[in-house]
Amino acid sequence: MRIPHLQLSPAALRAVVEEFVTRDGTDHTSVEQRIELVLHQLDVGRVELHFEQETETCNILPMNESRNLTISPKLNPVRVRES
Repeated sequence: MRIPHLQLSPAALRAVVEEFVTRDGTDHTSVEQRIELVLHQLDVGRVELHFEQETETCNILPMNESRNLTISPKLNPVRVRES
């Protein structure tokens, strides 16, 4: 389900993006740079935030991959897992 990123508080959005950019991978750029890049891409509409209820995870998808997914009619609280 698509979650409009502007409906999240800045702190919650940053936590979701940070969790997303620090998932398994080999990107050696700074975490802060990756967070800022994703926040910018959200703001300009290149990517969208999606929540998958089955796995209780947030994903950030390019707009062209998310067109067939639904938007949340009402934002429910999103649990952010702490590491």
